[in-house]
Amino acid sequence: MKRIVFKEDNIDLEIIKNRLINDGVIIYPTDTVYGVGASIDSLKGLCKIYEIKERDFKSPLIALLSKVEYVEKIAIIDEEKKTIIEKLANRFWPGALTIILNKKETVPDIIVSGGKTIGVRIPDLKLAQEIIESVGGILPTTSANISGEKTPRSFEELSEEFKKRVDIVVDGGKSPLGMESTILDLTKTFPKILREGAIKKETIEEVIGKI
Repeated sequence: MKRIVFKEDNIDLEIIKNRLINDGVIIYPTDTVYGVGASIDSLKGLCKIYEIKERDFKSPLIALLSKVEYVEKIAIIDEEKKTIIEKLANRFWPGALTIILNKKETVPDIIVSGGKTIGVRIPDLKLAQEIIESVGGILPTTSANISGEKTPRSFEELSEEFKKRVDIVVDGGKSPLGMESTILDLTKTFPKILREGAIKKETIEEVIGKI
């Protein structure tokens, strides 16, 4: 099937939806960096992500969401963590904070590398939100590059070889932040930052206290 390239002001969400639910893979812009994603319901599409990235299955994907209410579709919200999650969501979503939560049994193992947790985030980019919403509001995603190569922060930084390997490419120019998200693990007794990215530790501590 021929690869489709859309400009950000001329995308067809129906075509994107149909390609993705039929095992397609998409490169698209987010607020942080460019991502590559596939439908959560397409095992073949999810496997393709690992194949085209030349990546082993030990590295999990994260779930980008279009709305905060979709978190409960794929993650378990522990009662004792609910207030913390609400505070973080109110302050940082949409935005560059990925929160690690315990996954629901319905989440395919391939997304989480056979683990019990899943990273969730809502990107602060309307175009990304629309693409994610078109396939049901959840889009398993990782950076749009061959493993070990530079993470693309703009359309121009995408490698030609990588673009050839997918079904749809969306040209959204330059990602507004151009920096990876911060990853915060809420599955343990105390919150822990696994990667400090666009949002600094001190900023998170202003919201939920010392971590």
